[in-house]
Amino acid sequence: MAVYTENFTINTRGFTDIIDITQKVKSAVYNHNIKNGNVVVALAGSTASITTIEYEPGLLKDLPDVLDDVVPMDKQYHHDDTWHDGNGYAHVRAAIFGSSVSVPLIDGALLLGTWQQIVLIDFDNKPRSRHIYVQIIT
Repeated sequence: MAVYTENFTINTRGFTDIIDITQKVKSAVYNHNIKNGNVVVALAGSTASITTIEYEPGLLKDLPDVLDDVVPMDKQYHHDDTWHDGNGYAHVRAAIFGSSVSVPLIDGALLLGTWQQIVLIDFDNKPRSRHIYVQIIT
């Protein structure tokens, strides 16, 4: 078994900023000319997530709207009582989505649906630089 690790940085606006990172992930994977394996896309942090979605204008509005209903930004969270940083909602949202996705690599291509993209969602209450790690396991 071999493991290859690549990384890149994405600057975000925060506040449920959804960024399509599919091409950057593909570039990281395809640099190694590997046919089959498992690709893990992850970030270190507790106020952002990696997931998949159809990256289209309607869903880019729908997802934040639903999150505002389920985990509102204007609610008082116990985290905010402790740290006074106002981003308790971001931690809860990130915990729901998780910090990584795993995508099979089959015959040299990432197994993604026609309308499926890999996205970074930054929930924090300020702009951030997020470091994304792509690990290929063969």
